[in-house]
Amino acid sequence: MEKIRKHFYFSGRVQGVGFRYRSYYIAQSMGLTGWVRNLWDDRVEMEVQGTREEIREMVERLSQQSFVEIEGIEEREIPLEEEFGFHVRG
Repeated sequence: MEKIRKHFYFSGRVQGVGFRYRSYYIAQSMGLTGWVRNLWDDRVEMEVQGTREEIREMVERLSQQSFVEIEGIEEREIPLEEEFGFHVRG
């Protein structure tokens, strides 16, 4: 399967509920790469790289987490990057 990279903004109850660290653990368990960080406007920004299906599954798993309430998702496909691992930023 072809790998892609997506850039996301998540809004709703996504800060202070473990969203970044759940993203990290899910990505690590699935072998995905990228990063995630909180923004000053209460959104979470994330870039993730994997197959289209893997990325869809990751977002689905994140939306099923306790305490997380995703109210909005902005996403776009961006160019692939050479990287290793998934990181929590700031």
